[in-house]
Amino acid sequence: MSKSSIHEASFRDPSGHLFYDGETLKRRVLPIYFEQYIALKESGFYDTLSRKRLLIPHTQTASSDQEIILTPEVIPFITNPYEWSFEQYKQAALLTLKIQKYSLTKGFSLKDASAYNVTMYEGAPIFIDTLSFDFYEKDTPWRAYQQFITHFFGPLVLAKYHGSDILKMMQTHIDGIPVKLVASLLPSKTKLSSTLYTNIHLLAKMEGKYKDDYKAEAKVAKLSLKAQNNILDSLYDYIKNLQSNEATEWGNYYTKTNYDAAAFQAKKELIKSWVAPLQANRIIDVGGNDGTFARALDSNAHLIVTDIDGQAVAKNFVLAQQNKEKKMLAFVCDVLQPAPGIGFNNTERHSLVHRLQNYAPDVTMALALIHHITLSGNVPFEKSATFFASFSKHLIIEFPKREDSWVESLLVRKREFINHFDFYNESNFEVSFKKYFTLEKKESIPGTSRVLYFFKK
Repeated sequence: MSKSSIHEASFRDPSGHLFYDGETLKRRVLPIYFEQYIALKESGFYDTLSRKRLLIPHTQTASSDQEIILTPEVIPFITNPYEWSFEQYKQAALLTLKIQKYSLTKGFSLKDASAYNVTMYEGAPIFIDTLSFDFYEKDTPWRAYQQFITHFFGPLVLAKYHGSDILKMMQTHIDGIPVKLVASLLPSKTKLSSTLYTNIHLLAKMEGKYKDDYKAEAKVAKLSLKAQNNILDSLYDYIKNLQSNEATEWGNYYTKTNYDAAAFQAKKELIKSWVAPLQANRIIDVGGNDGTFARALDSNAHLIVTDIDGQAVAKNFVLAQQNKEKKMLAFVCDVLQPAPGIGFNNTERHSLVHRLQNYAPDVTMALALIHHITLSGNVPFEKSATFFASFSKHLIIEFPKREDSWVESLLVRKREFINHFDFYNESNFEVSFKKYFTLEKKESIPGTSRVLYFFKK
């Protein structure tokens, strides 16, 4: 990063912005926000939220009449709302409401409630926008209420009825899913719920009726503190009890693998023996399901585990919380459609590949994945190699041979095009990956038709 370059995710905020000072991410507070910042700091507000791990901690490292510079705690990898499982999204919503409730008790209020103000860190959601707070004005409604509905409540309710994949809509709706759109996608029976009717259907009706009309603001100009807290409590209770009951193909993947317990354990031990000497600080398991193999490494490294299946990601996320695995980060990723850069100029939220390149994992694992990329996605080996080479120093990749039952199943589905995939074999796989990597080790997994490869960039 160039010296003092403004981070694209924060250029819209008139209160201040993030910037890189060399390789260090810092936050510049501008004079327009000095009064709020000083009050938040001196009241102990920031310290309390940081101590409770609700807000990312920061240190004030410089101050003048023109700016105040903060250095926040480093977050190894930023995930975005459209990369969260239902459970992660739900906890992020509850975090935002919890912060607003606390703010009101201290005379402050969140001035915005964007889902992008939250990311996953140390096994839980954490609020990362230090400048999102303003003074609470007596009897005024929560100015970020509608944003909370479009960024959190609406997407979660849609996911309840249509599955967690609908959360990916936030990728194309960076400013939130419009209330009218949310309402139109919900079953008619949801109008019978007082919480859904008030916070979505009635809101959508008012939005349409008073759009661009100053009267809309006038009609909600007064709201007591008690009434606001009642609304927050109602939303909190409803979201807390939301459940996603969808069944997915990969949610219990390891209960239906096509190799026995001995082979499963042998695979774990082999991978662990290859990773241990590298003394890795950062490891990513792409397509790692619920994190089983990442945990088997018994490593102190920061671990990222991605999967296309939201249920598998949720399972990993909850397990990490139960085990207090603060260095485990799970998020949803479809390798065939990695998240692009979005927002203004496509740079407000960086693409997955961009973030992985900055993360620079010491080890990348891709187990039981290449046959899906190649046979389900019709992606040639060389393109897969290019993808992994763009961010990987060391790559441990599993290759299921043609006689593997999963491969046979995928090939059968190709029907009249099955001969097109004659290239799917070890030899062609190795040739393609050797264009970008050096082959360090290769070993068959006993009792299976699968081979593990250890490549070095």
